[in-house]
Amino acid sequence: MRCSGHGGTTSAVTQSGKYCLAIRPDEARSGASLSVPDRRFRTMGIYLVSVASDDWDDEEVLKPTARALTAELARLKLPPLMPPQPYDFVPGSGTTFEEKLNRPMDSFSTLCRTQPDGQDHTDALLGWELLLPISLPQPLELRVPSLHPDTTIAQSAHTVLAAARTLAGQLALPPQIPAYCDNLNLTNWFAGTEVQRAARTHPGPWLDNLDAAFYTAVYLRAAEHSLRNACPLHYT
Repeated sequence: MRCSGHGGTTSAVTQSGKYCLAIRPDEARSGASLSVPDRRFRTMGIYLVSVASDDWDDEEVLKPTARALTAELARLKLPPLMPPQPYDFVPGSGTTFEEKLNRPMDSFSTLCRTQPDGQDHTDALLGWELLLPISLPQPLELRVPSLHPDTTIAQSAHTVLAAARTLAGQLALPPQIPAYCDNLNLTNWFAGTEVQRAARTHPGPWLDNLDAAFYTAVYLRAAEHSLRNACPLHYT
């Protein structure tokens, strides 16, 4: 863990008519108004990372979230979620997930909003702080603080995967995009020369908006990782 705080951030309005989160990742990076404990995000950025059982069981990290989630799952007659044990880091193994959300998000948010089901896409991809490898009838609102002062929104990876696949098809993401994201693989791929090489063999709409392509790839791979490894993900 890079820090004990956690929260994905967006100003997208949820279907309940309120802001799901207080500050967007791009606003945080540009120095928007943040509470004192979260000023680190101005220079560090925000990471989307996989959750292992040690953090899930740590009272100072995610144990309060785990308790609240277990209660909500019990209400739905679903079993508690048990994240995988910590793995030794093996590059390219696909056993862990870590990406840094270090690019502007405005164009990606616009892409979500301009879909025929724009509100659903916005909620699916930008309206949560905790990603779960289970099916849910709707997102769960947990009474546990995140960067949003009062709640943590938990979303199903199945929902995120479906929404991200739609955008990936529209953008025609190239097959060279990394399949596994153990150590900033997507962050580095989009910042490196691999983009130019992929552009020569697989040109397409993704080249017109690399920021939107980046976030589409991040959420696509995050949902795939969550379901493949039965692993939650969260922002930190």
